[in-house]
Amino acid sequence: MNSNMESADHMDKYVGKRLEGRYEIQALVGMGGMSNVYRAFDIIDQRQVAVKILRDEYLGNTEFLRRFKNESKAIAVLSHPNIVRVYDVSFTGRVHSIVMEYIDGITLKEYMEQQGALDYKEAVHFTLQILLALEHAHDKGIVHRDIKPQNIMLLKNGAIKVTDFGIARFARSEVKTLTDRAIGSVHYISPEQAMGDNTDEKSDIYSVGVMLFEMLTGKLPFEADSPVSVAIKQIHSQAVRPTSINPSIPRGLEDITVRAMQKDAASRYQSATEMIADIERFKSDPSIHFAYKYLDVESAPAQQKKYGRAISRSREEDPMGQKRKKTPYIPILTGVTFAFVLASLGFIGLMVYLNNPFTQVDDEVMPNLVGIKFETAKSQNSDLFEIVADGPATPNAEYGSGVIFEQTPKAGILVKVGSTVTVRVSSGQANNELPNFTNREATEVFAKLDDLGLKSEQINSYSSEVPIGSVIYTEPSKGSTVVAGAVVKVYVSIGPEEVLANVPDLIGVMEEDAKRYLEIVRLKPGNISYEENDTPEGTVIGQNPAPGALQPEDTEVDLVVSKGGSTNFKTLSIPVSMPNLDYAVTLTAKMDGEVVQEESGIVPSEIDYWNPSFRGEEQEVTIRIYIDNKLYVEYLLDFASKSYRETVNNAFEFALGG
Repeated sequence: MNSNMESADHMDKYVGKRLEGRYEIQALVGMGGMSNVYRAFDIIDQRQVAVKILRDEYLGNTEFLRRFKNESKAIAVLSHPNIVRVYDVSFTGRVHSIVMEYIDGITLKEYMEQQGALDYKEAVHFTLQILLALEHAHDKGIVHRDIKPQNIMLLKNGAIKVTDFGIARFARSEVKTLTDRAIGSVHYISPEQAMGDNTDEKSDIYSVGVMLFEMLTGKLPFEADSPVSVAIKQIHSQAVRPTSINPSIPRGLEDITVRAMQKDAASRYQSATEMIADIERFKSDPSIHFAYKYLDVESAPAQQKKYGRAISRSREEDPMGQKRKKTPYIPILTGVTFAFVLASLGFIGLMVYLNNPFTQVDDEVMPNLVGIKFETAKSQNSDLFEIVADGPATPNAEYGSGVIFEQTPKAGILVKVGSTVTVRVSSGQANNELPNFTNREATEVFAKLDDLGLKSEQINSYSSEVPIGSVIYTEPSKGSTVVAGAVVKVYVSIGPEEVLANVPDLIGVMEEDAKRYLEIVRLKPGNISYEENDTPEGTVIGQNPAPGALQPEDTEVDLVVSKGGSTNFKTLSIPVSMPNLDYAVTLTAKMDGEVVQEESGIVPSEIDYWNPSFRGEEQEVTIRIYIDNKLYVEYLLDFASKSYRETVNNAFEFALGG
């Protein structure tokens, strides 16, 4: 831990305390833009954890609360070895926290600052893990939107963990401002993110490209004096080629980096899966080139530029030569030597004629056959390859009847002349009527769509009516006609979104008005009891839960209502300010030593005040408030003047976790 963290530890109110009655806060290990991260020990599960706590200054900021809660919702649906795990979340009172897997390591940014430019193999190792994490998140419909090395944790064994989904979103069409989109460093955001346009999975791909650029070169592609200037460069400026900074970078890896960083999202990799595939091809052949059509291919041969695909290596043609025999100087050996040479040449000529063992088969760059009619492809390439169909033609949404939509080997690689090329041919577009998938299990729906020749895109959404993991609805909707290969968006339930209501103060309100008000704030009247009291009949004189408590919607609130009575008796309530304790306690109110009200299971940090009620005649009494049987505060209450004053206050003994 650095000195700044150590000094912060001494001043931090959470270090040394216990959160939720189980997480013992040990040290402050990280300070982010809106939250702090602590190392803690879970005394129930007996394991080290990390606890992220929203800073106090943002508790009243609805936007930061939304981002903080959104992070927990995003990670909760993810389960991948390269994504940090979430164990628990809490959004109550003054402490909003996310309990996560504890990562014993450093950020990728810290590692890069230590090492400078990384070896290309190490950069590929890290990038591949990040892409695998994003592939999983994107498959769940989640876009991270803040991919940068500061949010990548590096473990001692070289494993990567992606963290901080604070501004992640379930993939929807949303337009936000630059301020909202650029919460993280503008050095890594995509051009569309900098402009405040819609963002999707391809924005994360751009950020990965920037990180790969930085790992390979030791420098950021765009730097300026202000964040706004950097954002403008992200939109308008073209980054230099990585090899202009570090000439040792393999050309194929540079091509991958440049494609990931294309300004136009349509020219980038369209998915993490697609970028992973090219990296795997590079790993298997580091000499590979990816001559994408938007890259500089001026130095490539004309045939390579024509196809704009991967070129493994230039063909080397080594012409076969024949050794020239020296003429012997001894005349007597001339005839013997000449006879031997003639016999040898005759034997070699016969072998060549029969078996041709020295023939060198040329390599050719495999052309792109996708989108070409099957018969046309066969006739145009008859002197180079044998093109055969892989089974009968099948329906395809993108290609017409008789058109090739898939080939093996793929376009751009070097193959021997005369090789067999297997292709799949379209029979045209087939129409399907989309069934009603509502309330059906999502995995079953995905399998059915696959059987229909349709692609599926999972989008997670809240629902209080459809069970978790089941389908809410699809786009297009049921009964729609869709062509084979079309994408169907499947909205999958992740359960209801928990909404907390603030319990209102109903003391002094008439019973019927109190019931109506509870319904307005999405709570319900619970048990109603009646007591003699000097307040007007029908007036609420007590309630549970106490005012200010945060409760889920439809929680029942019990009421105590006055039924009138002797005017000699009076009922008074004392608002007792609560300490910042974040675990459940028992609150007890005594009048002259007699218990008059007691409530268990109250978390003081969730309520501002506890309002016990006291009933008496024209006398002065001593009121004592206890927390877990320990005296908290004492008052002198005068029923005659309906006033009270504080005589003892032990609040200083009730620090958080005390």
